[in-house]
Amino acid sequence: MTITSAIAAPTAASGRTAELMSKARALEAEFLSQMLGHASLGQTSESFGGGIGEEQFASFLRDEQAKGMVERGGIGLAEQIFKVLAERDLAQ
Repeated sequence: MTITSAIAAPTAASGRTAELMSKARALEAEFLSQMLGHASLGQTSESFGGGIGEEQFASFLRDEQAKGMVERGGIGLAEQIFKVLAERDLAQ
């Protein structure tokens, strides 16, 4: 059975496929969130600083922005992760 046939099969495999894709997208979103954090997204300049509360909630903003990026296609990481997960799943 190939990955393509597993994706097309409207059986229990399609439920598993959706689960694997969901996990792959979540992992891509987490990766993007970390990269946005390292790029200093969400950090304010000293003149507009909102204090410690703003620093604590900046990660929530980055997480949502990363999820939005993945929903709009992301960087293709989720598809690659999905392929690996699906191959391993089919091998079992």
